[in-house]
Amino acid sequence: MVEQGQALDWPRYSHGTYASQQAKAKAAKLGMWVGNFEAPWDWRASHADGAAPSSQPLRIISRRQVAQSSYSCEPRRYCSQVSSCEEARWYLANCSWGGKLDRDKDGIPCEGLC
Repeated sequence: MVEQGQALDWPRYSHGTYASQQAKAKAAKLGMWVGNFEAPWDWRASHADGAAPSSQPLRIISRRQVAQSSYSCEPRRYCSQVSSCEEARWYLANCSWGGKLDRDKDGIPCEGLC
């Protein structure tokens, strides 16, 4: 899961066992590494006093993000069923079977589209 960007290496408990897999996922912008976020343990530490999170400005959602939200991991897709590189990348980053779209494991899914 760490390798696909679906989980974090928590050094406190793993002692860095998954650090290299996390670095690869982060470099390839897989899963949660597509955007920015705060690690759960960092968020908890900054809110340890029980205070509610500070109000943040509303985030504007782009058309691209809306389109991405319409993708689904069910049913499984094959490159012949994918209509764009963006869609293929979303499946690669978010679906358990997404790696099958990257046959040569170079980080580029459905190379005929991308």
